[in-house]
Formats: sequence, C-alpha cells, structure tokens
Amino acid sequence: MTTKQKQPMGGDFTTELDRFEAKYIIPRELVEPIKAFIRPYCVMDKHCEAAGGHYTINTLQMDSPTLSLHYAKEWEASHRFKLRVRTYGLQPGKAPVFMEIKRKYFERVIKSRACISFDQWKPGVLKKHVDELNLKSVKEREAFREFVRLSEEIDARPLVYIRYSREAYTGIFDHYARVTFDSKLCYQPVTDMYGWGEGGRFISMDSGLVRNRRESSLVLEIKCTEQVPTWMIELVQTFSLVRCGNCKYSTAIWMENCLTGKGEAPFADEFIQF
Repeated sequence: MTTKQKQPMGGDFTTELDRFEAKYIIPRELVEPIKAFIRPYCVMDKHCEAAGGHYTINTLQMDSPTLSLHYAKEWEASHRFKLRVRTYGLQPGKAPVFMEIKRKYFERVIKSRACISFDQWKPGVLKKHVDELNLKSVKEREAFREFVRLSEEIDARPLVYIRYSREAYTGIFDHYARVTFDSKLCYQPVTDMYGWGEGGRFISMDSGLVRNRRESSLVLEIKCTEQVPTWMIELVQTFSLVRCGNCKYSTAIWMENCLTGKGEAPFADEFIQF
C-alpha cells in the first residue's frame, strides 16, 4: 500500500480537537524500528512531507507572573490549561500564527486555536475585535475571545520561546491518529511576544543530562481520540514503552531555574515522572 493509494481518514481538526495523548522518551536507535512498525497503518503528515521529512515548530509560552500554569503542571492539577502562540519554520515569517489554548481534563486533552496571518501577530493584536482579524469560523472567533479572556484573567506575559523539529505521521484507517518524533528541543527566555527569539541564544533541552539519561533521546508522542487504535496498543507493548510526563514548557522553566538559581528545580527522581 502506498500513500497515493490510501489517504488518511478524518475531518478538519485545525481549530478544535478533543483527544488522548501519551508521551514517551525513547533512545534514537528505536526511531527506525518504530517507523517500520507503524508503516502499514500510517503515512507521513502532508505538511511534514512538503517540508522534506520534518518541520520546525516555534512556540511562545505565556504564563502568569507567578507561573501558575507551570505549577499547575508541576502539581498535576486534574484541570489545567496552557496558553501558547505557535508558528512553523526554522526562520518564522511564512507560516500563519496560531493562538492556542490547550486544556487537560484528567486524561483528555482539548485544544482550541485561532489562526491569523504572520504579519497580524504584532503589538495590539489581542486588543483587536474579531472582525478585524478575518477569522474563518465561529469556533476560531470563540477561541480568540477565550485566549484573550484567559490572558487578561491571569495577567499572562511571554516567558519562553520553545523550538524543536518534528517528524509526524498520521493514521490511514483511523478517524484521528498521529505519531510524532520530536528532537532538537531548545528554548530561549523572552520578554518580547513578537520577535520569535530572533538574535537570541537558544539553549538545548535535548541532551541526556537534561533528561537524566545516558543518551540523547527523542520525544515520541501518540495521539488519538478516545477509541485507541489496536495498532497503537501493540506499538507500546512491542517496544515496552513507558509513558512519562514531558512538558516542554516546564522543562524549560526547570532548566532556567537551574541556570539562574531562581525558583526550584526538580530532583533527579522527579524530573521524569513515570
């Protein structure tokens, strides 16, 4: 079966998605065997294929002055959310910008987002009326209003830019199923919401030292709706994968605390929670 013969199923999940996701830290030598295992069930994501096999994700993480969103993750609050702004490309400027709210209710992840052109992401954008942004749907308009409301409610401000490379695959037969490999993770502390880290120094989060492991590993994520495909269960069992918490934003905060001596950093046995 080739990618031309069979295309992924499913609808448009670009503005709102209710899903299950699990993360695993894997050694690099498992990447090719896992890709071989999923080949009968997945094809490369069309955006990933168009970018030559992987694409760069740039994320601005926003939080309150007291880091309430970070600590909600640290304390494993059953209901929590993240505020982030995302665009794509090693040199941002061509891809659109997505204002995202990523909520977690126990095991469910609910993501909503509003999409604007790159040149619209500039000072004053969060004060604009929805009609000024040419949002494409009612859900996007609602997502933008909610993003603004939450930002104002917690007095959100920019904390870090996070950048990494993603190789993504999507299920052929499933309503929604994705497998992604994230590598080259790095971050940069910021106070500017609009510069995308231009001219600043990014700090690696990709080493074995950061993850308390002997090797430089990757982040494997599997994502699906509540009906988990059988092949995903077999994937986890075949490779003896152990699910772990791996919040890129919180890892960046931990690292910055270690480097600057501010706040608290986790102990080795707390860094990766199984």
